[in-house]
Amino acid sequence: MENLYKELGIDEDVWQLGEKICECLKERFTEIDATAEYNQLKVLQAMQAERVSEACLSGSTGYGYNDLGRDTLERVYAGVFHTEDALVRPQITCGTHALALALMANLRPGDELLSPVGKPYDTLEEVIGIRESKGSLREYGISYAQVDLLQEGEPDYEGIRKAITTKTRMVTIQRSKGYEPRKTLSVDKIGEIISFIKSVKNDVICMVDNCYGEFVERIEPTDVGADLAVGSLIKNPGGGLAPIGGYIAGKREYVEQAAYRLTSPGLGKEVGASLGIMPAFYQGLFLSPTVTASALKGAVFAANILESLGFQVLPDGKESRHDIIQAVTFGTPEGVIAFCKGIQAAAPVDSFVSPEPWDMPGYDSKVIMAAGAFVSGSSIELSADGPIKPPYAVYFQGGLTFPHAKFGILKAVQELKNSGIIRL
Repeated sequence: MENLYKELGIDEDVWQLGEKICECLKERFTEIDATAEYNQLKVLQAMQAERVSEACLSGSTGYGYNDLGRDTLERVYAGVFHTEDALVRPQITCGTHALALALMANLRPGDELLSPVGKPYDTLEEVIGIRESKGSLREYGISYAQVDLLQEGEPDYEGIRKAITTKTRMVTIQRSKGYEPRKTLSVDKIGEIISFIKSVKNDVICMVDNCYGEFVERIEPTDVGADLAVGSLIKNPGGGLAPIGGYIAGKREYVEQAAYRLTSPGLGKEVGASLGIMPAFYQGLFLSPTVTASALKGAVFAANILESLGFQVLPDGKESRHDIIQAVTFGTPEGVIAFCKGIQAAAPVDSFVSPEPWDMPGYDSKVIMAAGAFVSGSSIELSADGPIKPPYAVYFQGGLTFPHAKFGILKAVQELKNSGIIRL
């Protein structure tokens, strides 16, 4: 084993450090596997309850009327998330699109959107109109309010109470940290926030950006009061097989509104061909609990090994996990770039290229992304990215298998060593 790692560019010191960390994590990994087993059975139960058949794997073209596979899959998602309805489509291009769709479908001119957990992810800023962009909510007369988390990362409940007005129609709660140095919200914490908001104004629509969080815990935000949960299929629920797509799961009236916005008034969920993509959607969902567990193990491994090298990590090596993202602060652009180069060098696809920071659409600074993936941009596959701005943090996620996630981290550590950023 050690010789094979050496052939792949990992020296003895880095390999020995990795083995030492793995030895300490056996009990933690057993807990992660138990959650994966629970969620695997939950997905299987939903598939069997909806009588998924071989016919469901066939695709449709044209209008997509009476697409058995598409309609059954949406009922499966509703079963997994314990909701009234779901919209799961390849026509939803990414997580940001899914979020924008849910917001634009359920807000009207004069309404206000509230974020009670601070600034949303960068790409949502233009959707809302925090940064000016064509077609934003702001252009349609929809205002925005924000309540930052308290210094210790807890919700500012008094601030939230004051921010809720007669105009407040919808709340967006981002589960994951995005590019912010805050803790990811647990499902229980999300439930507390929703319960408080409903106690102040019970007709507020509570939407959760569930990206990177699916199947990390045994319950989802829709189990604790969320009216909508939204995510991307090239993250956790696609299991590494879905080549595109997003989902919106929740109360039927809000999901239907999203369907009308996606297609057309009067058409809604009735149209939208699946184009032969159903096998990847079904099998990806089936695999997603164990794939998510592999990514989660990779994140825990990354936290522990990088923490041992003196870097600030969030979450730390022992904290509970509520998404698959591991943040590491390097304090310099060189650290971020070296880490991403190591991750890219560990990829099965494009391992020979070197990632560079660039002006990526939707962001306010240069961003570097390492993702040598079978599905372009898939962040359930081994990947890392970060904005080139203070505090110069990188965000690591993914790994379809733990051995690959482990190798990726060792390769990143090796690159940091080769660049003179760390010494072992």
